[in-house]
Formats: sequence, structure tokens, C-alpha cells
Amino acid sequence: AKLDSNDFFVVAVSPQASPATSAISPQDPILRIGSSLTATCTLSPEFGLHASMLFWTLNGMRLSSSAYTVMSSDVLSVTLHNLNGSKQQSGDNLVCHGADGHVLGGSCLYVGMPPEKPVNLTCWSRNTKDLRCRWSPGGVGETHIRTKYTLKYKLRWYGREKECENYSTGKQRYTCYIPRNLALFTPYEIWVEANNQLGSATSDITTLDILDVVTTDAPANVQVSRVGDLDDQLTVRWTSPSELKDILFQAKYQIRYRLEDSTEWKVAMDDVGNQTSCRLAGLRPGTVYFVQVRCNPVGIYGSRKAGIWSDWSHPTAASTPSNERLQSGSCDPKPGEQNSTLRRELKQFFGWVRKHAYGCSGMSIKLYDQWRVWLQKSHRTRNQVGKQNLSFHYLHTHIDTI
Repeated sequence: AKLDSNDFFVVAVSPQASPATSAISPQDPILRIGSSLTATCTLSPEFGLHASMLFWTLNGMRLSSSAYTVMSSDVLSVTLHNLNGSKQQSGDNLVCHGADGHVLGGSCLYVGMPPEKPVNLTCWSRNTKDLRCRWSPGGVGETHIRTKYTLKYKLRWYGREKECENYSTGKQRYTCYIPRNLALFTPYEIWVEANNQLGSATSDITTLDILDVVTTDAPANVQVSRVGDLDDQLTVRWTSPSELKDILFQAKYQIRYRLEDSTEWKVAMDDVGNQTSCRLAGLRPGTVYFVQVRCNPVGIYGSRKAGIWSDWSHPTAASTPSNERLQSGSCDPKPGEQNSTLRRELKQFFGWVRKHAYGCSGMSIKLYDQWRVWLQKSHRTRNQVGKQNLSFHYLHTHIDTI
């Protein structure tokens, strides 16, 4: 018969078997996805069975007898077409059974594809002392049969090729760790080779300098606290990561926060500089916030390039003070509606001052804090009109100092 180029046909050959045994051929074949396979179960003459009494299973499922061929009284074959990828890397179980179901013999089928070149190769270093690299398989076919990955690296202009030895595997991600003996100020070339019994492939080469891929642990001891009686602000403080204290560097930090009942994070500032504290303003009174901080080392050994952002710190929670007036549910009398408009305008003005004069820049807003405390106290009185007139006086007498 004429076979397709992807077909795999095995001619049955009676094995040298001891009495009361059978044999499956081929044993543990490795095939491409889409191939066909003909396998045989050969009985020993002393078995006392006829091949027509046998049946086949694949991964425990009985195969249709229409796929069988009785080649002789002691040889039964089965043909499988258009094979799918193996469901497990240990192989698919093709088993020959006697009429009563007992197992006569079996073989493991490994069905997959040659590896495609690995992708998404990225590396990072902690404290410039080590290097960890991660990558992904280049194609889904590689999950069907066992593929070996080898991460290799060498100094770009000299030095011999080396292999990483400490591997770990996650879901569709591979990692290798190089713990020591790394050179600084000289770029490395790094790549990954993939091999299985159907072929091989090599990733693109990544060129990097250790100083450009430095990262740290997340900032520690993150604390969030109230700012006096101010109901719309919180202060965030943290401790610099300890890993890089023996290296000349600066760090820039990023802060994000979210409401307790929300999953959406808001970044307070893209870069709060080398400081280790920051004030969040414009928050909602009487609300619980979760805050996180992360770090990016820069200026290591004079390098002008930034490193890699660390993971975010564990969330730290704090609540802003409650606005008693809002909680009371009371309403202003009609004459207060005009005053309410004035208050909104004043709030917008000082919001502008807060945005342009402070935020996380380190500039003091002591004057604004005093005004806010004064305004909150004024809300607790009934003489709203008089208090608003005082706010005009306060604004005009202090506007030049803002």
C-alpha cells in the first residue's frame, strides 16, 4: 500500500519471547502530530489464544475493531490515523488485551512536534551578584513531548561559553538561576537552546549588561498614617531595600493606592525620587485605602540607566478621618446654597495650589493644612456666612505667601 510521508508503518516481527508472553511493536515510538501508526501485538504460540480474540485500548479507551487487522493466528495489528499530541509527557498508553481484559503488553506513544525557538527571554539581577533568566516555549507542540532547555551565556567579546545549571519550571515558563561569578561593565550574550527527539531550535541572542538589569526586593516597612485632622490626606513612609546599600546608587520609587472596595489601582506619582516618604492628597474622607510602593535602582556605579522595577510591596491599609458634617446627613438652609458654591470655588483654588505646589514633590503646604483645619472647624458652626467671609479675608491676606 502507498503511505503518506507522515505515516509510520511497522512490520510485525515475532520477538524471541518466553512461553506465555506477548510483545507490542514498536516500543515507545516518537511521532509527529498528524502521523499515522500501525502497531502489532504478537502472541507466543504457547499462549493458546487466537489473535481474533484480542482487543486494543489507548489511554484506557477501547479502540474500534474496524482499526484491527488479523495478520495471522498470533498477530493482531491496529492502525491509528492523524495522531493528536500526547496528553501527558509520560506518553499515551497503547495496550493489547486478552478476551477477558487482562493486559498482554503495551507501548507508550510520544506524539508532538520539534521545538520552535524559545521566546520572551528576559533576565534580571539582584544586587549585581547573580542573574536569573526566564523564557517561554516557542510553540504549543512542545508541551506534548519532553523538551530539554539549556540556557547558555558568554562574555560578548571574549570568554568561553557556559551553561546555566539551576533550572525551574512553571506553567509554560522556564527559569534558570546563575548564582555567582558574573562580570560587571562587560556585556553578556545569552540564549536558550531547545532539544527533543524530533529536532532542535535556538532563541534569539539577548545582549545585556548586568548593571542595566539590576532590581531589588520591594521596599520594606511600608507605613500609612493620617495627617492630623485632614480628611483627604494620608502620609506614606517606607524603608529603602537593603540589597544595594553596599553599592553607590540612588533609587526612585513609585506609589499606588486603591479604595477598599475596588480592584483598580491608581498611581500617585510616576517617580517620587529618592525620598522615602510621600503624602497622598485629594482622597475620600472616611475611606479605607490600600497602598503599595516599589523601587527602581538607578545610578549604579555611575551608570545613567535605570534598573528594573521591583515587585510591589505588600498592601498596607489605612483610613482617612471621617467628615462629621457629611456623616450627619444634615443639609444647609437655602441661604447656605450660595455659600456652598463659594466653598467649592475655594476648594478648587486650593486644590490647584496643592497640585502645583506639593503632591509628592517635598514642598511644604503648611499654610494649606492650617486653612483646611480651620475650614473643617468652621463647618461645625452654624454661622456659615460669617465663616465664609472670614475665608475671603484669609485668602486675600495670605495669597502673596502661597
